[in-house]
Amino acid sequence: YGKPSVFWREVVPAQGFFSKGRDHCLKTLKFNSRERPIVAQIFGSNPDQFRDASKIITNLGFDGLDINMGCPDRDIEKQGAGASLIKSPSLARELIRAAKTAGIPVSVKTRIGYAKNEISEWISELLKEKPAALTVHFRTRKEKYKGTAHWELAKEVVTLRDFYSPKTVLLGNGDVQTLKEAKELVKNTRLDGIMIGRAIVGNPWFFSGKDPVLSEKLEAIIEHAEIFEKLGGHFDVMKKHFHASTKGFRGAKDLREKLMKVKNVEEARGAITAFNCLVV
Repeated sequence: YGKPSVFWREVVPAQGFFSKGRDHCLKTLKFNSRERPIVAQIFGSNPDQFRDASKIITNLGFDGLDINMGCPDRDIEKQGAGASLIKSPSLARELIRAAKTAGIPVSVKTRIGYAKNEISEWISELLKEKPAALTVHFRTRKEKYKGTAHWELAKEVVTLRDFYSPKTVLLGNGDVQTLKEAKELVKNTRLDGIMIGRAIVGNPWFFSGKDPVLSEKLEAIIEHAEIFEKLGGHFDVMKKHFHASTKGFRGAKDLREKLMKVKNVEEARGAITAFNCLVV
C-alpha cells in the first residue's frame, strides 16, 4: 500500500529477553525481508541488559537498534525507562554506549523535555554520544499527546545536531497527517525526515500519498484482519484499527459500531459485506 524509507518495530523491554517474556519479545520482533531496512526498538534502564539485548537484536538481523527515551507510560517510567530518562541524562548516555557495543547502528527516540522545553540541556547530551539517528517528538512528556506539537522548535534541534553530531540523521515526530505535510516540514526545518506513528493507523496508503476510494478501504480492512488473525494476534487489538479505518464516509459510524462487536475475521467480513451491499 505504500512503504516508508525505514520501519521501526514495536517497542519491547530490554529485560524481556532475560525473563519469562523472552518468547513474546522474539515473536514481536519477527520481520521479513520486504520490511527492510528495519530497526528494533527497546526500553529499559539497565546498561548490562542493553549490552546483551543489543547482541541478540544484532543476531536477529536488524539493521539498527532504537532506544525509546520518550514513552510517557507510567509503568515504563516506574522502571526508570522511557521519558523518565530525560531526568537522568548520564544514565541515558550510558545506555547508548552499552547498546553500541554490539556494533549495530544505535538511534534514540525522545521528547523535547519532561515538564518543559529542555532541548538545550537534554538533546545536547544525547547528541554527544553521536547516535546514528535521533527522533524528536516535539512535545514534552507532561503534554503526552495533548495540544499541538511544537514544530517551531525543530530548527533549534537541527542547530544542536550540526554542532555536536553532524552525521546524526535527525527525524521529527508529532501530528503529521499527510505525506505532503511531512515533505513540507523537512523542507522548512532542515530535518532529515519525519517519523509517522498514529497517522498510519487506518491509512496504509500514507506513504504512497494515495486517496483510496471506499471499496479499497473496505477491502483493506478485511485484508488487515485476515493477516492479523493469521499471525496469531489477539483480535481485540484490531478494534483500534477498525475504528481508525471507518471514518470519513457515509454510514461509517454504523459500520464502526458493528465492527466493534466482531470476534473474528469471518464476522468482520460479514459486517463489511452487508455494509457494502447497502451502499452500492
